[in-house]
Amino acid sequence: MTLVKRPRAIPLGYIARNLWVRRVTTALTAAGMALVIYTFATVQMMSEGIRATLVATGQPDNLLVLRKGSGAEINSGIDRVQAALLETLPGVARGDGGRPILSKETVVLNSLAKRSNGKPSNVSMRGTSVAGLALRPQVQLVQGRMFRPGTAEVVVGRAVAEGFLGADLGQTLRFGGREWRIVGIFDASRTGFDSEIWGDVELMMQSFRRNAFSTVVMRLADGPAGAAAVQAAIAADPRLTVDAKVETRFYEEQSEALAKFINVLGTALSVIFSIGAVVGAMITMFAAVAQRTGEIGTLRALGFRRRAVLIAFLLESLLLSLVGGVLGLLAASGMQAVRISTTNFQTFAELAFEFRMTPGIIIATLLFALAMGVAGGFIPAWRAARLRIVDCLRAA
Repeated sequence: MTLVKRPRAIPLGYIARNLWVRRVTTALTAAGMALVIYTFATVQMMSEGIRATLVATGQPDNLLVLRKGSGAEINSGIDRVQAALLETLPGVARGDGGRPILSKETVVLNSLAKRSNGKPSNVSMRGTSVAGLALRPQVQLVQGRMFRPGTAEVVVGRAVAEGFLGADLGQTLRFGGREWRIVGIFDASRTGFDSEIWGDVELMMQSFRRNAFSTVVMRLADGPAGAAAVQAAIAADPRLTVDAKVETRFYEEQSEALAKFINVLGTALSVIFSIGAVVGAMITMFAAVAQRTGEIGTLRALGFRRRAVLIAFLLESLLLSLVGGVLGLLAASGMQAVRISTTNFQTFAELAFEFRMTPGIIIATLLFALAMGVAGGFIPAWRAARLRIVDCLRAA
């Protein structure tokens, strides 16, 4: 007697052809899934864009010093005595004439009207010096010139010039009881400094009645490897009640609260929206099972096991969700050309950033799409696999 071997799996081409035969319902279901995937991916890109913007703001060979316990520059204070002590620390890089490459800075907030709606929003004002510009190689003047020390002149970041009224080259801003003339616009390579206004530190402290610096930024002589030694020297000096952090780490911490909030809120919304997409996929697959009852009976009569039928319908749902995932990703990738701004929770100032697509976001988004496919397709696939051959052929 000759044994006939049962076929194990239904060909993938057969599964794909079934989606093409129902191309109208396939397109509508895939479009619904694509909208959910677009939302999910856009939120992830927004979170990553904020994180990338702030992390890129810092330099790995810079050390940023704040008052002990301060979480941001705006609520920090370092008096002149402590600032002078920081200049004498071993491990601080020296420039021409043996002068330390170090910038004593003050950071305050000022309100400006936005171009988009005329409503006021906070902008960070940074009092700095020529040394401050040297510590940030990513900052380059693109129009005008640098402010002159001791004068009421400022330079503004590109995002400020583009996003706020009265921030164009040659215009005048009024804050701190003075008129400040904009003499330059700088490009900070899409980092957080693009959302700031810079001026002379001593004049800004005088205008805002500050008697202490907000922060001190110094270049490490031995690069990132020298950070631990300088931090240890600071901790060992009882006169210095300050915390020192590598600049990249400081800005990474600044991004965590806002990026996490957007990520959690956006993911929660995406999950809620996905319920509708899953229900749509489930209805589509149940309709496919109802329309192909005779076909299922024929497959079972040809020797395909229940498991093969279940896998075939589940793969059909996964292929449908994958199409929706790819469409959603393609739509979301277009957001990389968009630049928007939001309020940073740590500084309460406006922060301009761009959406950022990464391989990790692509993988996470496609996995999310496939998860919707499993959720929407498993029950209909299980139903198809449980149908009896006799009932299927009778219904046909």
